[in-house]
Amino acid sequence: MNLAEAKQQFIQSWGVFGSSWGINRTMAQIHALLLIAPEAMNADEIMEELQISRGNANMNIRELINWGIVEKVLKPGDRKEYFTAEKDIWKVAMRIMKERKKRELDPILTTMEQIREVEGNKKDAETKAFIDTVSQIQKFARQADNALAGLIKADENWFTGTLLKLFK
Repeated sequence: MNLAEAKQQFIQSWGVFGSSWGINRTMAQIHALLLIAPEAMNADEIMEELQISRGNANMNIRELINWGIVEKVLKPGDRKEYFTAEKDIWKVAMRIMKERKKRELDPILTTMEQIREVEGNKKDAETKAFIDTVSQIQKFARQADNALAGLIKADENWFTGTLLKLFK
């Protein structure tokens, strides 16, 4: 397999993987392209490489920037905006986890807390079943939240520890 074929297969596969991570296929393909690009790319280059519209490219690039896995780069003397992806896969994974927590887990926790305090006869079978189910979901969501917080904290401690070792 030559390099062009391998790059194309990587971009297509990353697009499929992205759907599992909660992002759309095109957004993941743009991320893949920027991830393997040796230099920052502008929107025109991204559009041409992936055969997508300007609106699709701009919308997905903005979203990748919001996720914290792509950043804008300015080149002196060039009016175009260029974009580059974070190359450290561990950082990418941590940022994706943080963003998914914010978008998915935090709202579940808030909703479960709000609806758990249902009024009515707590001994009624329907009310009891509702409260029990919501409590179990809330418990699971809290455990997931604690696990993610632990991973994020471990990553931050590892980074800080590594920096301290470098300056000793």
